[in-house]
Amino acid sequence: MDKNILDGMLGFTGGVMVAASVWSLIIPAIDMSEGTGFIKVIPTVVGFLTGTAFLYGIDKVLPHLHVNFKTPEGIKTPWQKTTLLTLAITLHNIPEGLAVGVLFGGVAAGIPEATIGGAVALALGIGLQNFPEGIAVAMPLRRMGMSRRKSFMYGQASAVVEPIAGVLGALAVATFTPILPYALAFAAGAMIFVVVEEVIPEAQQNKSSDIATIGFIVGFIVMMTLDVALG
Repeated sequence: MDKNILDGMLGFTGGVMVAASVWSLIIPAIDMSEGTGFIKVIPTVVGFLTGTAFLYGIDKVLPHLHVNFKTPEGIKTPWQKTTLLTLAITLHNIPEGLAVGVLFGGVAAGIPEATIGGAVALALGIGLQNFPEGIAVAMPLRRMGMSRRKSFMYGQASAVVEPIAGVLGALAVATFTPILPYALAFAAGAMIFVVVEEVIPEAQQNKSSDIATIGFIVGFIVMMTLDVALG
């Protein structure tokens, strides 16, 4: 695959994640928090910081290798590049699945600010950006000489954690409703961390960074439109 296309898709992924974090997670988290002024934003701030700290810890511990980088991150391990590449995208998928699950859990719990339209919009947006994420695993593996079938399967395997995180998030919110603002902001913080720490640097490694930037803008607009139209 041409690197420009891959960079554009990575940029699209980042745009969707940032827009989803703002419209689908942070704004609803603030709206459903009690109090006024600084008090009202405290749950969102706490959840956001906790989410970034959680992903920061995983990023430092989990061995992984990003698409456009040569040096693995996390704990040193003898694992092959195929495994490390898959784990890198798996890291992206944890907050994505959590975000969808938390929002649907809020809908199930009957929280007015958590609408079924907004939850569906988020699920659609995350689903769309899962295509380039899967390709970002499968194509490099294919380029390394792995068979088409195995490359495809590794791309699929990188998203296995997403429904698991979604179910855990939904169960947590449905069981203990007051944590919903914190949980929404937690997922947003985790996603923003992934975008700033992983997605944008990956997309900007190639000389033609304009394509990644355009991809980001398109992804942001698509997710924003979905959330406003459906939410």
